[in-house]
Amino acid sequence: MGAKIKKGDLVQVLNGAKQDRGGDRGKQGKVLKVFPETNRAIVEGINRVTKHVKAGQNASGGATGGIEVVEAPIHISNLAVVDPESKKPTRVGFREETVEKDGVKKTVRVRYAKASGKAL
Repeated sequence: MGAKIKKGDLVQVLNGAKQDRGGDRGKQGKVLKVFPETNRAIVEGINRVTKHVKAGQNASGGATGGIEVVEAPIHISNLAVVDPESKKPTRVGFREETVEKDGVKKTVRVRYAKASGKAL
């Protein structure tokens, strides 16, 4: 089966702590990376954690280290793709479409938003 969430998709967090309690529920962000083996994804601005980095030196001789805030992976069951038309979360479906390119007909699988029917 194909991937329902891919790199570059705009997704919304469906569950977790509410935003008034410091959580990410309801926030939207772009998928930066997907880990299919663990069913997780890194989303821009979502699930930010504080990471303590050990001091060292980089190639140019500058000191590194300190406290960084980075995005941690979030499980894809907590994410939904945002419908390009209504800007609300929707389910993803697959359909086969016939595309004609250079006079050759070809059948391709297309992901689409179930709410509006628009291709993703």
